Amino acid sequence: MRKAIVGMIMAVVVVSGCAPLDAGIGVDSPGDRVKQSGEGEATGTNPLDNPDGTKPGLAAITSAEDRAAARELIEKVATKGRGPKTGYDRDEFGYAWADNADDIPYARNGCDTRNDILQRDGQELKYRDGSDCVVVEMTIFDPYTEKTVEWLKADASEIQIDHIMPLSYDWQMGASRWTDAKRKQISNDPLNLLAVDGSMNSSKGDSGPASWLPPIRKIRCSYAVRFAQVALKYDLPVTAPDKATMLDQCA
Repeated sequence: MRKAIVGMIMAVVVVSGCAPLDAGIGVDSPGDRVKQSGEGEATGTNPLDNPDGTKPGLAAITSAEDRAAARELIEKVATKGRGPKTGYDRDEFGYAWADNADDIPYARNGCDTRNDILQRDGQELKYRDGSDCVVVEMTIFDPYTEKTVEWLKADASEIQIDHIMPLSYDWQMGASRWTDAKRKQISNDPLNLLAVDGSMNSSKGDSGPASWLPPIRKIRCSYAVRFAQVALKYDLPVTAPDKATMLDQCA
């Protein structure tokens, strides 16, 4: 019955958008508005062309020239051993999806970070009636699996927001000594965030690239570049096995 209803809705209007923290909240009222998402390609953006993370999605790096540039970027990342997880808590990085982090794109725009990323990565977004922020439906391409998902807020966990460089990994590599403000930055920085298949995000956990990579091989170099971009922006090292794995993806 539910799928039939969703099918009727999709026949009326094609929609697009994603997010996970509101699992269990249903589709909003019939007055919901549709807004086109017109920037970027449906399959995402080359990370070398997206140094601040404001362009949508993640596209494969394919040319020899770009792969060489990718390796050059990754080579700049420092290495060290992974420290203990002692004292780590998600709350150490601030309230989830806070809008009040400083000096990052989208901060203090009146919309929480989760919905900012859904708006960035989704296509033909449908918003809650009366809102320019809360996404209730969308279509999204997941680069980790190459699936195109017709997402509804009622199934929020189907699409989740991945921290490319996991927060507990950040903690172990030096963020435990940061100020609260800096931890809030990396937690909400669009450079470190990507809307992806929920099962992929769950399987990744707090793994570095040596332990987890997207199943789609052609996106792995791009994933490694985004990981390196975050590490360099926040002056964080990665483990030696992680760096070696990242370089291998762009060989």
